[in-house]
Amino acid sequence: MKTLPKVVIVLLLAVAVAGVLALKSRPSAPESATGAAEAVASPEPLRVAGETPDPESAPAAPAPPEGLPRLVELGADKCVPCKMMAPILDELKTEYAGKMEVQFIDVWKNPQAGEEYGIQLIPTQILFDASGKELFRHTGFFPKEDILAAWKELGFDFGTAPDAEPAFSRWAPAQPDTRPQDAVCYLCDGDIDDRTCTVMSTPAGDVGFCSPHCYVIMFASLTDETKSHQNAAVTDWVGGTRVPVTEALYLYGMDEGGRPEVKAFAERNAAEAERARSGGNVFSWEQFEAKETVARCGFCDRPVYPEDASIVRVDGMQTWGCCVMCALGVAARTGKDIHMTARDALTGEPITVTTLEGHVAELEPPTAVAWAGARKDPEGKIVSTGCFKQGFFSNEANLRKWVEAYPAATGHQTTIEQALAAKMKLTPEQISKACKIGECVPR
Repeated sequence: MKTLPKVVIVLLLAVAVAGVLALKSRPSAPESATGAAEAVASPEPLRVAGETPDPESAPAAPAPPEGLPRLVELGADKCVPCKMMAPILDELKTEYAGKMEVQFIDVWKNPQAGEEYGIQLIPTQILFDASGKELFRHTGFFPKEDILAAWKELGFDFGTAPDAEPAFSRWAPAQPDTRPQDAVCYLCDGDIDDRTCTVMSTPAGDVGFCSPHCYVIMFASLTDETKSHQNAAVTDWVGGTRVPVTEALYLYGMDEGGRPEVKAFAERNAAEAERARSGGNVFSWEQFEAKETVARCGFCDRPVYPEDASIVRVDGMQTWGCCVMCALGVAARTGKDIHMTARDALTGEPITVTTLEGHVAELEPPTAVAWAGARKDPEGKIVSTGCFKQGFFSNEANLRKWVEAYPAATGHQTTIEQALAAKMKLTPEQISKACKIGECVPR
């Protein structure tokens, strides 16, 4: 009876050794150069019984050499990292035309192609020299800069692609802004209503805001450690006189869309009378400031009204972006994937963006584009015109209509992937200073 267990153990050992030898005998694909993203296994077999490959798709066998180095990607039009690769392949094909061939093969439509190239995961990128010899392969998402770096390590330096001109831009206002400076909000460029005007005194003169809300945002953005509310005043809703912001009472109501409406008063009796007429709650300055600053941008930490902001989901939690660019910046600040929902600045149509490892993985609608509000300084350098001048649009036509409606707007059209890439390049120090107003006070 003692002999049987020993026989079983010997047999098990033999099977294990055979398995190891079999695995070692299988050819292995070259290791990935980067861990940029996990490859996605095809949910379908590379060859589907009874299925005829689409003749319009890529060839079922490697194409013959054409005298140029060649990048071949094998993937599918429905896998997430494959969709992320599509704009990169398009850019490479355009920017390096005549220097590099770029080819995409859909292995779900052409299963035989996957077998011909010996792939097991998608997307897989393969680099060939001009004679057709395979030099390198990679599985998973492959950033553009890493592709070019891989080519360079292999001895192929394609140089720097010329800077592409934006599809649409306007660097000078179509019409000058003729409003008096004291009638324009320093923060949002909106018109200042005399009844809600808030003023901040600075060494350079008074700075006006269209509402106490814009003043609170500005104050939170100042980096001066000695900043104080003592040099700010709000307008009494009834009498039109100036009242120190810390001494006023604030009637906090809401409009039909749920956005807060704020009216300031010098006297409680007047505030209570207006409350009885229009509803809301009367707050002291301390209560009002706490209410105004409870929701903040997840990127730059500015106070926001959620009704004005983009919604950002990150790591199972919700935050906001005070503008669409700051919403994308949450991915850079946290180092995590995000799902954001913004609104078309012209129509209010929802636009959603999902990121994966610092790149756009899903965009709905896929035609959505961004407007980067910016201007050129005297030296020709492009600088941002601020959070209130950025926007997403469901398509280029909407963007152009919006720009026509705002003749003072300057900036350029960009892709949402490019906008995200700009945020991902920021250093921690740059992120910590995002949307901060100078070193002291506005001027």
